[in-house]
Amino acid sequence: MSARPRQPAGLDFGHPPETLRFWKRLVREALRISGSTPLYVCSAQPVAERIAELDLAFEEFKLPIGNCQSSIRHWLSCKTQPARPLLRWWRERGCDIEVVSEYELRAALTERFTPGRILVNGPAKHHWLPQLPLLGLSVNFDSANELNELMPLAKKLKWRVGVRICTGQEFDPENPKLPTQFGFTPEEAKSRLQKLKRAGVAVEIVHFHLRTNVASPAIYERAIREVADACQAAGVSPKFLDVGGGLPPRYTRSRSGDGFNAGWGDLREFAAILGRSAKLFPNLQEIWLENGRFVSAGSGVLVTKVLDVKERRDVRQLICDGGRTMNALVSNWEQHELLTLPERKGARVRTAVCGPTCMAFDQLALRPLPRAIRVGDHLIWMEAGAYHIPWETRFSHGHAAVAWHDERGLRIARERQDFEDWWGSWA
Repeated sequence: MSARPRQPAGLDFGHPPETLRFWKRLVREALRISGSTPLYVCSAQPVAERIAELDLAFEEFKLPIGNCQSSIRHWLSCKTQPARPLLRWWRERGCDIEVVSEYELRAALTERFTPGRILVNGPAKHHWLPQLPLLGLSVNFDSANELNELMPLAKKLKWRVGVRICTGQEFDPENPKLPTQFGFTPEEAKSRLQKLKRAGVAVEIVHFHLRTNVASPAIYERAIREVADACQAAGVSPKFLDVGGGLPPRYTRSRSGDGFNAGWGDLREFAAILGRSAKLFPNLQEIWLENGRFVSAGSGVLVTKVLDVKERRDVRQLICDGGRTMNALVSNWEQHELLTLPERKGARVRTAVCGPTCMAFDQLALRPLPRAIRVGDHLIWMEAGAYHIPWETRFSHGHAAVAWHDERGLRIARERQDFEDWWGSWA
């Protein structure tokens, strides 16, 4: 018997077998009730599992700090997966939501989140937040102009107020020597915190957000120390430390094949770092987490159908009805597991998985795949629950259908967009 071909480095994504079986079962059922592709299939179960995993890591985190008892609060990052059934499922569990735009805030209100369970982040909020004068929001100011314009409203509506600080650990991923455009520098934060204090606005929150796929938990520790120094210099002692998100999911890899979570071990190490860092804030009551990708990535898959096959020099090309341009922009810098339905085995050849648009850019993956894949087969692109639906395009085609699964079963949550809706939006 011939030896099985060695899979190239960087392509062993490591999903547990039960996870693969779970998604294959859901996809088969979704294809039966939907009848169309491309198709997103999403489930609440992996979200619940990731939250439970974080809670377990922080199980011993209730450390006495001053006269308070520290705890963890999870905020659902709406921008990561703005799917209506997910918001409803999350709200039914009594959990809180973080929004960064007018539409997201309106969506949260439509799904009956009370203002006290909504955290508003993001830049330039002063251009739209006054249109929604809600009592009891939590709001992190992002700039001097925003703070000046929203401060009277914050006092009138009794907002829980904070500021976002851009630490030295936060940088533009395309230009690592430059900072991002968000928040105040630690030097700016000192004067703005003091201004709020003089105006009689209690600063209860201090916030930072590093970026997506943070390389190691030690980066958080350095950032928190910078934030603590800024608060101490301003004479402010917040009740809530908002560390944003950024924990990488396990089963995604860079284009070079490196795992984004390679610098992460047990999540208890992250909990221990936050526990040590919490002592820098004498009046701290809670640490807030806004993990989007870690919580949501594994909660969805993209299903495409092979429409055509081309044999070219050095590569076999699968032309599918979904791809990067329309459905998976993250494939530009990430590699995800690809499953075949039905399962295809045998010899593997270099294969380009292409979408249906007229762009060479529309390539979902380039890797060894079974030569046995044929027209009519379905491909399952894993980890499609984070930033896939919000970055979906309508390039020559409509939006894909979405199937949703939770304790109530599987159903179609959004029908595939038809031509009348696609073209009819024009006056």
